[in-house]
Amino acid sequence: MPQTHSELPQTLGDLRSSAYPESILARLSVKDELRGNLIRKLKHREKLFPGIVGYEDTVVPQVVNAILSRHNFILLGLRGQAKTRLIRMLTTLLNPWMPYVAGCEIHDNPYMPICRRCRTLIDAEGDRAPIAWLAAEDRYVEKLATPDVTIADMIGDIDPIKAARGGQDISNELTVHYGLIPRANRGIFAINELPDLAGKIQVGLFNIMQEGDVQIKGYPVRLPLDLLLVFTANPEDYTARGKIITPLKDRIGSEIRTHYPASLGQGIEITRAEAWVNRAAGIELRMPAYIAEIVEQLAFSARDDKRVDKRSGVSQRLPISVTENVVSNAERRALQNRETVVTPRVVDIYAALPAMTGKIELEYEGELKGGDAVGRELIRGAVGKVFNRYFEGVNMQSVVQWFDIGGSLKLGADAGSAEMARELNSIQGLMEKTRALGLTANEPDEVRASAGEFILEGLHAHRRISRSEERGFAAEERKKQPADPEENPRARQRRQFN
Repeated sequence: MPQTHSELPQTLGDLRSSAYPESILARLSVKDELRGNLIRKLKHREKLFPGIVGYEDTVVPQVVNAILSRHNFILLGLRGQAKTRLIRMLTTLLNPWMPYVAGCEIHDNPYMPICRRCRTLIDAEGDRAPIAWLAAEDRYVEKLATPDVTIADMIGDIDPIKAARGGQDISNELTVHYGLIPRANRGIFAINELPDLAGKIQVGLFNIMQEGDVQIKGYPVRLPLDLLLVFTANPEDYTARGKIITPLKDRIGSEIRTHYPASLGQGIEITRAEAWVNRAAGIELRMPAYIAEIVEQLAFSARDDKRVDKRSGVSQRLPISVTENVVSNAERRALQNRETVVTPRVVDIYAALPAMTGKIELEYEGELKGGDAVGRELIRGAVGKVFNRYFEGVNMQSVVQWFDIGGSLKLGADAGSAEMARELNSIQGLMEKTRALGLTANEPDEVRASAGEFILEGLHAHRRISRSEERGFAAEERKKQPADPEENPRARQRRQFN
């Protein structure tokens, strides 16, 4: 198939004698086109939506079924679940090029023009009528629903200026200014956050969804448009608030629920693909696997935390933004200390709180505690869970004992890696435990410092050692029973009972 405009037919006569027969173009709708290309991809086992992770066995099969059924459909999901990205990738199921009457605002089919301007042009020019071509990505029109959207925006309105300039009577069809939906003709029209569209505007979608046509103002004009309509919405808005009117819900062919990553590995894969971490600063980045796991665990823990609003959700943008801030804090420290390797530490995750707190909606209990406090507790919990994955069954008694006999370690968040590695080496048995993280003896100081700090943070998360601003890492203060049995409350109770 030709790939450039110069190789494509430029007139209706050329089109008739080309590989685009009238019999196919005249009867092939957008939904048929999507269905046909989808069937071809399925037969060849091609990946349908590259870059979409975690939906292979859940959402994607349902989208495939909707397209095979020629349904308009809606994606229901909380924020940050790749709904918009998924519907934008539907253009990969369109043909590379689509012919239309040159200059037509609604991309009329040359063999079946529906607007007055194109019908008049073809009647006058015949086979000399000019043809233009639309690429697949240009056949996608998206509108973010807001309360101020009008019928004129969506469908169209009378344009007095067009009438005056063309010397037309204002009742003439040629004076119509087409809205977004007609301009998306022969393509995909998407509405994001459908519940935010006013009810009277939702009513305006009835005809296009059921009969495939729109009527503009008081004109006796019927435009049989060819469209695939897709929508996105938040489940809370869709069901609880009742902002989508019932007749519109009834006209939507398939309702597909999206979700957050089902496993930590899927989340890490998404974050790795989306986060901006490869930076041209002349410094090598080495992201430890345990740091990536802690950041992702944060999102999973927040989604399960009773202090976080479940209806709002915790977007996948949280681990992406936190990862970028973590790398930035490590990058800043490396530049200040003139180091050649950027290796994030757990302390950098705490420094990334500003990228975290704004993405979590708290319940009343969380509001009382404060966003920063809840965020720090979530980080500490995430560190503890990841620590268990690497060090379950590993004896850490020698490290804990070093602190119990009076050892302490206090280093600033901006301390250089060489200095920190020296201090960590002084803790008995600590650095030999880093072998569980896959470290070798000749790792750079930046990597060793990060690993050693992770172990201490993990012990702190499990309350085996303490950490404070004044003392740094130190022995955990434990409550002791009074030495004199007479002063022990339980002993007194037993004595009185006897």
